[in-house]
Parts: sequence; structure tokens; C-alpha cells
Amino acid sequence: MDLRKLKKLIDLVEESGIAELELTEEGETVRISRNFTSSGPAQQHYANYAPAQYAVAPQAQAPQAAVAEVPAVEEGHAVKSPMVGSFYRSSSPDAKPFVEVGDTVAVGDTLCIIEAMKLLNEIESDKAGVVKKILVENGLAVEYGEPLFIIG
Repeated sequence: MDLRKLKKLIDLVEESGIAELELTEEGETVRISRNFTSSGPAQQHYANYAPAQYAVAPQAQAPQAAVAEVPAVEEGHAVKSPMVGSFYRSSSPDAKPFVEVGDTVAVGDTLCIIEAMKLLNEIESDKAGVVKKILVENGLAVEYGEPLFIIG
């Protein structure tokens, strides 16, 4: 795969906001992935531009390096995203947020909305407690399993 095509793939990942792209072409495998934090895109990891027969060992090492770079999460229960979509703290841009840091929540209280495929999905608390931290900024894309809130 030539470098121009590789650059186009990197640009595609940056522009689209997807988390990971893997492509196998003519016996070569390219995997481009990016991590997101609560403040937006973090470091991007470009790995494994190698023939497919050699791609297995480097790919096995990549997740270990990524885990070491993830900042420690506060102690408490993490409410995670059940889907991929856009994170919204309130029901409309001019409405007040469902919860703020320091608010007490019960099981079933609405914490946020995730818009996925033009559907607005209310995300409810699965644990009672106090909202210690909101990990995602309003309007950003979230991935499946990404921590959204810390409840203590």
C-alpha cells in the first residue's frame, strides 16, 4: 500500500471520528486507531503496516501500550455508554443539564442522552449515589463501553 493511500486513510479516521479502522490489501494489513478522553481526541496510534503474516505479533502488543497511557479513573462506580453516539447532558441546548457534579442520583434517574441514528436514548443511573465526575463533554461522540460518569 503506498504512502498516499495510507495518508488518505489517516485523514479519513481523523475526519470521521471513528475509533478504529483495519484494512487488509494484497497481503498487507494496516490498522489505524485513536483514543478519546473527556477533553476530546487524545493521541492517535498508527500501527502494524506489515505483511499479514507478521501482523499478529505487533497487534497483540498494541493494546498493552494503549492501556499504560490511559489516565487513572477516579474511584467509584463508572456509568458506561451502552452504545455509540453523541453525548448530551440536557434534553435541548437551552435546557439545564440532567445532573451536575455533586448531585445525588437514584437508580433509574436520567443522567444524559445519547443520540444514535437519529434516536434520542435516555441513559439512566444503574447505581444510587453522588455524581463525582462527568467524564465526557457535551456534544462529543462516545463509544460503546466508554465511561460517562463516576458515581460514588
